[in-house]
Amino acid sequence: MRTATVDVTSFRTPLDPLVVEKKLRALPGVAQVAANFASASATVTYDESRTSVAALRQAVRDCGFHCRGEVLPRHVCAPDADTAPPALVHAASHHDHAAHGPRTAKGGDAHSAHDDMGHGPGADMQAMARDMRNRFLISLLFTIPIFFLAPMGMDFMKMEPPFGLPLEPTLFVLASAAILYPGWPFFVAAVRALRRGALNMAVLVLLSVGTGYLFSIGSTFFYDAPQFYEASALLLVFILLGHWLEMRARAGASEAIRHLMDLAPPTARVRRNGVEIEIATSAVIVGDEVIVRPGGRIPVDGTIEDGRSDIDESMLTGESLPVAKAVGDTVVGGSINGAGAFRYRATRIGADTALAQIVKLVQEAQNSKAPAQLLADRASQWLVLAAIVIGLLTFSIWFWVIGQSLLFAMTLTITVFVIACPDALGLATPMAVMVGTGLGAQNGILIKDAAALEESVKLDVVVFDKTGTLTMGAPKVVQVVPAAGLDETALLTRAIAIEQGSEHHIAKAVRERAAGLPVAVATDFQSFGGKGLMATVEGRQLLSGNRILMAEHGVDLGDLAAESERLQGAGRTVVHIAEEGRIIGLIAVADAVRPTARQTIEALQALGVKVAMMTGDNLGTAKRIADELGIDIVLAEVLPGDKAAKVKALQDEGNKVGMVGDGVNDAPALTQADVGFAIGAGTDVAIESADVVLMRSDPADVVKAIALSRATLRKMHQNLWWAVGYNVIAFPLAAGVFYPFTLSPEIAALAMSGSSALVAINALLLKRTRLGPRAHVRQGHPHQDGAAHGQASA
Repeated sequence: MRTATVDVTSFRTPLDPLVVEKKLRALPGVAQVAANFASASATVTYDESRTSVAALRQAVRDCGFHCRGEVLPRHVCAPDADTAPPALVHAASHHDHAAHGPRTAKGGDAHSAHDDMGHGPGADMQAMARDMRNRFLISLLFTIPIFFLAPMGMDFMKMEPPFGLPLEPTLFVLASAAILYPGWPFFVAAVRALRRGALNMAVLVLLSVGTGYLFSIGSTFFYDAPQFYEASALLLVFILLGHWLEMRARAGASEAIRHLMDLAPPTARVRRNGVEIEIATSAVIVGDEVIVRPGGRIPVDGTIEDGRSDIDESMLTGESLPVAKAVGDTVVGGSINGAGAFRYRATRIGADTALAQIVKLVQEAQNSKAPAQLLADRASQWLVLAAIVIGLLTFSIWFWVIGQSLLFAMTLTITVFVIACPDALGLATPMAVMVGTGLGAQNGILIKDAAALEESVKLDVVVFDKTGTLTMGAPKVVQVVPAAGLDETALLTRAIAIEQGSEHHIAKAVRERAAGLPVAVATDFQSFGGKGLMATVEGRQLLSGNRILMAEHGVDLGDLAAESERLQGAGRTVVHIAEEGRIIGLIAVADAVRPTARQTIEALQALGVKVAMMTGDNLGTAKRIADELGIDIVLAEVLPGDKAAKVKALQDEGNKVGMVGDGVNDAPALTQADVGFAIGAGTDVAIESADVVLMRSDPADVVKAIALSRATLRKMHQNLWWAVGYNVIAFPLAAGVFYPFTLSPEIAALAMSGSSALVAINALLLKRTRLGPRAHVRQGHPHQDGAAHGQASA
């Protein structure tokens, strides 16, 4: 299965995405669809063997909407297959790609924003906003003379038609110019919706503006009746104004994704066949030798082969300080080189780069639907029908039952049609989700879907897997205690023999301490999950692990038992080494607590969230560390395979549980948790088991993620309450329930447009949310504690 995001740049109402979703779901091989009015795109999960991006694009077009293909960063697009290097033949053809970089966002002409291969944003949100602005200005230009020629404007300034022209035909010509072209997108969208048997905001615009305009034409040429030219024109002016402001807000909400798409440079300098050449970034292939000069932007991911420099990765990871890179280190496309120069070998290109994966995650998150949005979508559909029914009832009651004039009844009917605002209801949630997920991406917090935002707000307990989250994850050997008759070198020689095949961080610490010592060949390896290892070295059986493992194999600690207890009491993880059933020594390992761990725990507790620590250390050691950090719940002596069960046990107590782990060893627990936080992902953003990916190894980002979720949900609820409250009050006012106090259609149009714009602008205010600087490091020595060796130090 593959997931792709395609552009749909002609959505006019929040109900249009539902039509696209229905059409796309009907395609063979499509498993999941989420279309978004705010982002003007649709994310589709489909079987590549049964359908393609071209088929998705055609399906969107069949619905009557514009679609140019998949939305990808410019550097992802491959050249034509005929000219592409072999390594790129597998890549999707650029003909299926849509926007690659929002050049129009910088003020250029939408039609000129195309690169050599025909790529460009086309009718992107900025271009749509400019188009709506132009339609608004044209409508306003012709509406001004209509207003002063009509009876409504004569109270301000009396005007006569020029050149002695008759008044009514003049109003007809001016109104046609003010209504037909400016309102054409709404009229087309309304007709398209009616053909499908659907109702949306465009239908209400057609009914309100069209009713007044057509009725006025009849009164001009066929019968004697009042005219609504000025009301219809003013109505459309206010509708266009509101949609222009709304589109500007929607364009602002997508700034984060556009910024990410622009990070990779358009070209790269590579050395091929001994010659240095400049090529398009999209033409770089795996294995190319890429040259980066001081201050240059890195085009694709790779490994440094020569040179060194400090790299600014803040745009991708949120890490404010430059990262020193030398030979053997990985560099990431989109990051900025410092003062040094270096050469590196390209290892990941196109859609495989970290930048492309980040863009993909953000796109999918922005198009995902929160539970509240699903309800709002259904309510929006019913709201349009309610407006039509209430409008017809209003006319019937006032004209036929009460006996008011035709002009009065028509005015109230048009007011009811226009005042209903499903747009505000449809925008309330997706706008907040777009801005929230974009803000998170800018701070190195990748939220995978809208549901994770909602769940993060409900968390009662956050569980930290101690090693690598609360601690630095880089333990060191701090003490070696050989048994009587054995020296430190002899003990380390035996320890390194059994630990040499392990990738565990404690094994690495032992190998680092024993560097330079001879390594004997070990055979018959056997692992005891979370307890330790056993192997045969030079014909002798060696054990390395915790006290539980020693007890299970009948090893008596003898004189070293008290020393083992003392080391564990001091917060060390103790590795016990036994040979042929006899204890031969202890190796104590410690890992420093992260400088921000204490502040993170305090911040979570201030938010009303309890903190739990999960560790393989024995209970005494774990409690001492927990007491120092102020942790509420201690889960000690937990084996790796039992982590998910511990999370479930907390859930069974009625808690909503968040789990913070490294995204690999903690995958089952991250999946079991209500919200899984993968911390320290760096550029490895493809962590399937996590709901929230934290690019940095800073536990403070967990607090930021929860704070961001709360701020986003607050905006969602504000918008929903406003949208619902507005419609509840608006309908009775428009229908004349509070007569003699009534609303004119123009005021109703202004209120409707203002409601939509207000929701969009309120969501944009989320950008002002300060997630806070990185926590300050307390003065003093960092506490040294035990690091889990995948074994409980009992």
